[in-house]
Formats: sequence, structure tokens, C-alpha cells
Amino acid sequence: MGSATLRYFCYGCLFTSMTWTVLLFIYFNFSEESQAAKHVPVKGLEPYKPFPRKIYPRFTRGPIQMLDHQRKTPVQDPLGNHVGGPMEGTIEIFPEMGMIFNEHDQEVRDLGYQKHAFNMLISNRLGYHRDVPDTRDPKCSGKYYPPNLPVASVVICFYNEAFSALLRTVHSVLDRTPADLLHEIILVDDKSELADLKNPLDEYTQTNLPSKVKVVRNEQREGLIRGRMIGASHATGEVLVFLDSHCEVNEMWLQPLLTTIKEDRKTVVCPVIDIISADTLIYSASPVVRGGFNWGLHFKWDPVPLSDLEGPGGASDPFKSPTMAGGLFAMDREYFNELGQYDSGMDIWGGENLEISFRIWMCGGRLLIIPCSRVGHIFRKRRPYGSPGGQDTMSHNSLRLAHVWMDEYKEQYFSLRPELRGKDFGDISERLALRTRLNCRSFKWYLDHIYPKMQISGPNAKAQQPVFVNKGAKRPKILQRGRLFNMQTHKCLVAQGQPSQKGGLVVIKDCDFSDPNQVWVYNEEHELILSNLLCLDMSETRSSDPPRLMKCHGSGGSQQWIFGKNNRLYQVSVGQCMNVADPHSPKGYVAMAICDGSSSQQWHLES
Repeated sequence: MGSATLRYFCYGCLFTSMTWTVLLFIYFNFSEESQAAKHVPVKGLEPYKPFPRKIYPRFTRGPIQMLDHQRKTPVQDPLGNHVGGPMEGTIEIFPEMGMIFNEHDQEVRDLGYQKHAFNMLISNRLGYHRDVPDTRDPKCSGKYYPPNLPVASVVICFYNEAFSALLRTVHSVLDRTPADLLHEIILVDDKSELADLKNPLDEYTQTNLPSKVKVVRNEQREGLIRGRMIGASHATGEVLVFLDSHCEVNEMWLQPLLTTIKEDRKTVVCPVIDIISADTLIYSASPVVRGGFNWGLHFKWDPVPLSDLEGPGGASDPFKSPTMAGGLFAMDREYFNELGQYDSGMDIWGGENLEISFRIWMCGGRLLIIPCSRVGHIFRKRRPYGSPGGQDTMSHNSLRLAHVWMDEYKEQYFSLRPELRGKDFGDISERLALRTRLNCRSFKWYLDHIYPKMQISGPNAKAQQPVFVNKGAKRPKILQRGRLFNMQTHKCLVAQGQPSQKGGLVVIKDCDFSDPNQVWVYNEEHELILSNLLCLDMSETRSSDPPRLMKCHGSGGSQQWIFGKNNRLYQVSVGQCMNVADPHSPKGYVAMAICDGSSSQQWHLES
């Protein structure tokens, strides 16, 4: 073969190789999204929907989470939907996982917020297994846990829980708990009404879960309090561990709890509760805090006194907590019975966490938080279901708590809730007899020795939500600054009124490169800030609401915007893309819409 012929042959091979590379690139980038857009799942359970197998930019505020698709055989739910299985590599969790591609996606998302108060679309797409970031203090990895620890019965009560969230809770316990320490998992169904929590759950449990996972069904709605007592009555492990039904346990979560209980069986222990976002399901570390309360008998979070963190282990050592949040804790099973379990006269939910906290301390026990044990919990913005008959169970339960345990200090409660003074709270004679039998101390002793910071003045503080903001954090780094340009209309996104007007709408107008009020800042927290004043926000989870300018809260979610594929501007909390409502209208309104890649959804930040 001559040199010229060889040269032309090489050119031909190179051209063929480049052509195939381009064609494959177009195929994979187009087909994945188009297939997702055409996806019409089986009604009922939303199947896991694989996202493109490539590494995406790290669009999260906290540590990246990775999905676990390394299981040897595929797993299906009872309806035949694929919920995970072997796949090459791993997929990062990123905010676009909540993107809505079609009407069914929108229906699943909206129904999830309505029924469960979190993003069920993302939950279903996650499947039942995923890795979570190890949020423990580095000192925890070097701690020693003795052999022959007591075995645990994990009790999970649920009522109308999202199927995927419940199964992810169960699998996280199975995946991250040594088999020799996990005696059983008891799922207590408090007469759920959702169809997939009945036969499909039974079938999945029998087919895919070990025999140590058991389902107990209540014949009538009992509520969380009596439901946990029913679960405990079926348990045979040495230690009871209570978890909520939308949790994910972290690495080495159980050993620190069991070790502390083994050292002192009258110690009740709680993990640090990490935060799983209700909008994105991103798992992030929470700060180390302890439980408290106010005179309205609402639980609240308090900073930990520095004196409690001055031991050799620093922030990794257990510390005392006046109260517990109530959803996640562990205690010796026999001690749970000796201490009187829960007050069965309390209904459904509310106040039981303070009642058992007071009782633990006043009756000879201890309540500790164990920083080396971490469990993530979906913090919802509201309770998605009420109490039967609309009864105010929180007031009823708090009245029982006040009359049994607070002695003369119950007057602090009544000073805030005088309308409850004559309200019936049922028979408390059995609980008063329990207090006498256990030889419990006075509430004054509790205030003096366990919660001395409590003020008698009775602050009119509202219940605090478990939201943590690091006020000392530095400002997020600016990634880009410029005008937000719509590529169809060739206009810029601006404030309808003044850029300083909180709650004001945004519209598109002619770009004016001399006007500083048209300048947006896009930072590493993925916030869009107009004129360095207010953030572009979708505070309401209803996608029909237009975006507005609101005070920057630094918590992601409603103020987290992603410049994605095809220049679309995707909003994390609603799962949709910003769209020009009517490109020909002089009013220039914008709205959120299903992400379809149309030119009215294409935006560019121009410097």
C-alpha cells in the first residue's frame, strides 16, 4: 500500500470514528430525555425512573448523595415496577431529579404534597436504596463499641405513608445495621387507607424482605402513641428503637445507642436528627442541638451548653437533653414497661414526647443525645393528615401532661391557655398512681437540675420548627452576574415594581444595560438575587403560583434555581421550568410550566 493510499485510509477511519461519536452523542442526549417525557408509568406506584448515566454538576447545598444500584439482581415492587437493580456506575442525586416531564409526573408530585407533604415524585424515583453522606464528627469513626451488645427491635408506626418513603426507611435499617444486632423490624400499620399499603406491602415484605420484618395491622385508628405501645407489645428484642416512617439511618447509627443503654439500662438515648429536605430529599447534616420546651408545652430546639461539650470527645460525646423530639429514640424494653410506657389516655399525637421526657428525668432515668448516631428525617412543612373528628389532640394531651407532672407550674401553661382551664382531659388516676409508685421527684427539681434556663415569666413563644440556620456562615460565592435574558422574546426578567418590594412579581421587559435594577446575581447556593436585594422565590408549592421576589432565606428549595439543559431555568421545589406566559403580551408575565425545552423556557444570564 502506497503512502498516499495509507494516508487516505487513515483519513477515512478518522472521519468514520468522528461521525459515530457525534451520532452516539446525539442519540444518548436526546433519547434519554425524550424517553422520560414519553414515560407513562403503571397507575398506583410510580416506578423508579433511571436518569442519565453521567455525572452531573453538584447542585446541592449539602453533601452529595449517591444512589445505590449495585445490588446483584433487579428488585420489583408488587405491581411489577422496577425500583432498582444492577447498573454500571452510580448516579448523583441532583435537584433536576424532581423535573416534571409530563402530566403524570405533575399529578404524582401534586398528589404527594397533598397526601404526604413532601415531594413523592423524587421519592419514587430514588427507589428503596441509596447511600447518604456520613455526617458524624470525625472522632466518631475511632470510637470503640464493645461486643455482645443487646439486640434491638425497631418499631416503625405508619399511617398513609408514601410507599417509597416507608420502604426506604426499612431498607436503610437493613442495609446499615449489623444483622446480629437487629432482632426484628416491626411495622405497625395504624389502619392506613392507601391501597398500596395493604396487599402490595404484604406481598413486597414476604417476597423481598427477611423474615425479621413483620407487619402488624391495627383494627382501628389508634394514633402514634398507642400504635407504638402496640408495636412494643409485639417486640421481643432487648432494646426498643422507635423510628418515624420517613427516615434514613446513617452509618454505625445503632452501635452508639446500644452501647450507652448497655452501660446504664435506665438511660434513654436519641440520635442526632439530620435533615432530609421535603422538596428535594437531599440529606444534609443538622447541627448538634438539644431538646427544650416553652410554657405553651411546645417542643423546641436549644443550643447545647458549652460545658456539656468540654469532655475528651468534645462534640462526639453524649450529652444530656431536657426533652426529646419524640420521633426517634431507643430504650431498654423492660425499662420502657417499668417506666409506664406511654400515657394511653393521650390521643393520636402531640405532647407525648414532653410527657415521657419529664417522666424519664423525674423518675430516676437519664435522657441523652448521642452525636455519633445520626438518622435523617424528612421535615415536612405541615402534618398531612388530621385527627379523627378534627379533635385537638395536642391540647388534650398537654392537659394530661400538665395535671400529672407539672405540679404548681401548670399555672404557667394556663396563663397562656386560659380557655383550657375547665376542659375535660379524662381520668388520670392511673398516671398519678404511677408517679407515686416510681417515687418520682417534683417538677421544681426538674427545672432546677435539668432545665435551669427555663424562665418563669412564661414567654409567649410559638412552637419552633426544626429548621437550622448557620447565621455565622460566610456569604455564598457569586458564580455569575448579569441580566436574565429570555431567548425567545429577547427581553430581560425584571421586577414588576420596585426591586425592593417583598412579594413583588417579576416580568419581562426590554433590556436596559444601563439600569442596575435589572442585574441578577447567581451564587453557589443557586439563588437568583435581583439588585443584591431579594431572591427569586417559589414559596408556595403550587406550581400555578408565579415566581416572586422574597427575602433570601438560605435554605434552598423554594429559592433554588438551576440552569439546565437547553438553557431552561428549573425550579427545584416545584419541579418545573420558568416560562414566558404569553410571548406576545405587553404585560410580560412569567409562570412555571412543565419542562418541555421550548424557546419560551430558554434563559441566559448575560454579563
